[in-house]
Amino acid sequence: MQNPTACLLVIGNEVLSGRTQDANINFLAKGLGAIGIPLREVRVIPDVAETIIATVNEIRARFDHVFTTGGIGPTHDDITSECVAMAFGVPWEPHPVAWARMEAHYAQTEQGVAAFNAARQRMATMPRGATLIDNAISIAPGFSIGNVHVMAGVPRIMQAMFATLAPTLAGGPPIVSRAVHSTGAAEGTIAEGLAAIQNRFEALDIGSYPYYRASGQGVAIVAKGNDAAQCEAAIAEVAELFRSLGAEVIDGEPGF
Repeated sequence: MQNPTACLLVIGNEVLSGRTQDANINFLAKGLGAIGIPLREVRVIPDVAETIIATVNEIRARFDHVFTTGGIGPTHDDITSECVAMAFGVPWEPHPVAWARMEAHYAQTEQGVAAFNAARQRMATMPRGATLIDNAISIAPGFSIGNVHVMAGVPRIMQAMFATLAPTLAGGPPIVSRAVHSTGAAEGTIAEGLAAIQNRFEALDIGSYPYYRASGQGVAIVAKGNDAAQCEAAIAEVAELFRSLGAEVIDGEPGF
């Protein structure tokens, strides 16, 4: 069974400027891998309508799933939702369920219907045909349309949305990994042998990750795929490669 593929769009000027350090990529990569939807590409793009529309249309045609984070709040620069509507060529309009839910929430929590103001109404306005992605943290939902899943940029809220969304996604075999490292080896000395191992295990992604410490350098090798036995076999060969070079073999990835 072939795994479906995913791309993540991180949307926000604040990420590109360096003001905000993205904390969602790592979480989503691991969460998607666990349900058999490997994250194959990540793009960081600005809050520019033309860029969002063009990028969404490009990548939704290339990947089985597209996930976006950021740009669905109440302020003027939160334009992801309306841009996704334009990308799909559908109206951007009040979502009846989200609208009613948010109107009731703000009437209760802030003692008046006026609290559900125009800014907050933007968060209940979505592409026609969107399916809500609820979360246990805040009242404002994300949404899915086609193969595009639009979520918040705030990590805690995004994680809550993903917890709701994940069980609805058709994935494949979970992505598993196996690792080994050595403090007595360098990439330059293992490159040829490692390439031969990768050629023997074409279905796996075998990555080499050097690290440096005050005590010296080392390298970690990680095998990833949807066949645990293959991962084990590949890493066993890597361990033998290390030993053949007189390097110490340590199970797992290095701790820092």
